[in-house]
Amino acid sequence: IDFTAPSAVVENVRRVSKLGKSMVVATTGWYEYIDEVKKIVNESKIGFIYSSNFSIGVSAYLKIIEAAARIFNKITDYDAYGFELHHNQKVDSPSGTAKSIAEVLIKNIDRKKKLAFDRMERRIAPDELHFASLRAGSIPGTHIVGFDSEADTIEIKHTARSRAGFAFGALMAAEWISGKKGFHTMDDFVNELLRKR
Repeated sequence: IDFTAPSAVVENVRRVSKLGKSMVVATTGWYEYIDEVKKIVNESKIGFIYSSNFSIGVSAYLKIIEAAARIFNKITDYDAYGFELHHNQKVDSPSGTAKSIAEVLIKNIDRKKKLAFDRMERRIAPDELHFASLRAGSIPGTHIVGFDSEADTIEIKHTARSRAGFAFGALMAAEWISGKKGFHTMDDFVNELLRKR
């Protein structure tokens, strides 16, 4: 199970794959090397699963966000937005989870075409989705997605109480990937989990 740094992921995958062991990668920020990692995984015939967030609660949250985005895709009076809060030691901004949430929104709301994570020094374009970040204190992680109209606002929020949920999900993923081969995401694991229940 890899909870390291983006610069270490590819080499860690190489080393673990040479041992013929399956791997869980919970590190974010390495995705520019995803094709290289896929090649290593396929050539070594190991099982591999990665995610921007291994929390089972976040996985459920993403499913809820996807359903909400499909609803608000049809109700055009509502504008979508998001923001996330994390501890002041977090090295990336936006978080990998925020990027995953934003991608779900963009994929399911036709009128949103571009993501905006930076501070706005101008009026936001109608086809942009703004997702803001805040870093302070020791917040383990909070993500909020909103749909706003002149009449009302609907917000969907996930708050991590500790990092234990990430570790628990990574252990569940490690059990799931054991004996499997190929390149997988947390979505594959959660979809199978939901089919069994």
